[in-house]
Amino acid sequence: MAKPKVLVLKPLPEEAKTIIRERCTMIEPEESHISRERLAELISDVDGLLTNDIRIDSELLDEAKQLKIVSNQSVGYNNFDLAAMKARGVIGTHTPYVLDGTVADLVFALILAAARRVPELDSLVKQGKWGEPGNGGEAHYGVDVHHATIGIVGMGRIGEAVARRAALGFDMKVLYSNRSRKPDAEKAYGAQYRSLEQLLEQSDFVVLMAPLTSETAGMIRIEHFERMKPTAVFVNASRGQLVDEPAMIDALQRKLIYAAALDVYETEPVDAGNPLLSLPNVITLPHIGSATAQTRFDMAMVAANNLVGGLLKDRQIYIVPELQ
Repeated sequence: MAKPKVLVLKPLPEEAKTIIRERCTMIEPEESHISRERLAELISDVDGLLTNDIRIDSELLDEAKQLKIVSNQSVGYNNFDLAAMKARGVIGTHTPYVLDGTVADLVFALILAAARRVPELDSLVKQGKWGEPGNGGEAHYGVDVHHATIGIVGMGRIGEAVARRAALGFDMKVLYSNRSRKPDAEKAYGAQYRSLEQLLEQSDFVVLMAPLTSETAGMIRIEHFERMKPTAVFVNASRGQLVDEPAMIDALQRKLIYAAALDVYETEPVDAGNPLLSLPNVITLPHIGSATAQTRFDMAMVAANNLVGGLLKDRQIYIVPELQ
């Protein structure tokens, strides 16, 4: 029996490649950027695809008539046209669990950096401005994180990991807004359920951790920033498209909120002219939520197992909920 043929469009460690090669014929293009024409050529006769950013839609599925599974090397899967995949019987998988703690760590790095103005003051010291007239004392003040109130919008696995760090590590009061109540988190971390509007009004730190769907796209708008405290820090480490970015920029410029700490943006990479890059009360990271060597290795291994298991039906895999 011929091995299934799979196309891998993400760099993988040798251990993950071995998992695939043992059971499949693996195609690994040398090009770092694949044109649409080249993709159509490569995908025409494959059974499986490993990626994390190729849009899986009707047009692509028309070109990939043998495709049975798409393995995303990420926890998110907003590149999946779920209706189109379901209509064609194509499985979609992702890599949950392995990155939860790593992303939660980054969320707290953003919280602390914004609250204590770490990048801004680091730059001041390196520019030799520490000690200049007016550049000391109160000019360096930030805001406390410990015993403050954190509001988590989207209490999934990563949201719960953030809540754990907040409650047990920083003695924070934890509020959350979610489609459903989370009794386990309420018991373990004292988390209190709030409507989105209540959460925004009561929180010192607002952390956006919701998935990107047709319902959540643009969910945070100017009226939401207007509800926040003027001392609030807004943190987004989920997806940039959840936020009306011009509204956030306006809120920061008018000081409706204290600061923003961002790992994601409406368009990535960020355009050099984006006002976010010149605002002193904004921290900007290049979408590095899961970017540690160990976590990316673990994600690659899960993605490889998902790809092979989806084709051979011989192991547990992580199918996205909507396609189960």
